Amino acid sequence: MREKLSVVKIGGNVIENEAEMERFIHLFSEMEGPKILVHGGGKLATQLASKLGIASKMVNGRRITDAETLDIITMVYAGLTNKNIVAKLQANQCNAIGLSGADADSIQAQKRPVKEIDFGFVGDIDGVNTTTISNLVSLGLTPVFCAMSHDGNGQLLNTNADTIASELAIGLREKYDTTLYYCFEKPGVLMDVTDEASVVRHIDTKKYKELLHEGIIADGMLPKLENCFHALHHNVKSVCLGNMFMLDQKNDLFTTITL
Repeated sequence: MREKLSVVKIGGNVIENEAEMERFIHLFSEMEGPKILVHGGGKLATQLASKLGIASKMVNGRRITDAETLDIITMVYAGLTNKNIVAKLQANQCNAIGLSGADADSIQAQKRPVKEIDFGFVGDIDGVNTTTISNLVSLGLTPVFCAMSHDGNGQLLNTNADTIASELAIGLREKYDTTLYYCFEKPGVLMDVTDEASVVRHIDTKKYKELLHEGIIADGMLPKLENCFHALHHNVKSVCLGNMFMLDQKNDLFTTITL
């Protein structure tokens, strides 16, 4: 029986709330077995850009990353946010190592081609260096990845954190039974967005199509679910969607997604 590996992606709403962050770090540190954490930090990047007089440009919820914005993202994602998370994990006896995709050639990507929109220095992932990452995990380290990759030619690239988490879970499936956890502010996929108790506990392909047809899954939830099913179609064992409390083994109020 192969060892289980948990890949956890944390959303910005938790990162920016100190009390919530402390609670999440404790829950994540208590998770048994090897694990990887993936984070973004978009709101902090927007705030710093504003202080520096740099306008943030968004199209359909996605950031346009020009050269100035890439500098901001590198400072916030790979620097301030990543190292704060690593320090908090060390304080909770979770021996972590902070990484971007460029570190140890972990995540290679290519600059997104220009079609209708030029997203700038945004990366679409080509591959994950499973050997290096699994070596770090086997040493008892917990990799903490920020939302950045590189192109192998010296260029850093802004890369969607949900996608990084999905591709890590897929790549490491060669060596582990991987479970992917998407942590965000809601306790799961909700039948009624005004009722946090209305969690859909299990979604398979058939249920997903029903919820799409009914408009229950829409807007920002759509790309999340697309990433979930992408991972499942590439042999990730299961995907869980909910707030940080799903990391507590005693809690069962979250959405589990399977094929």
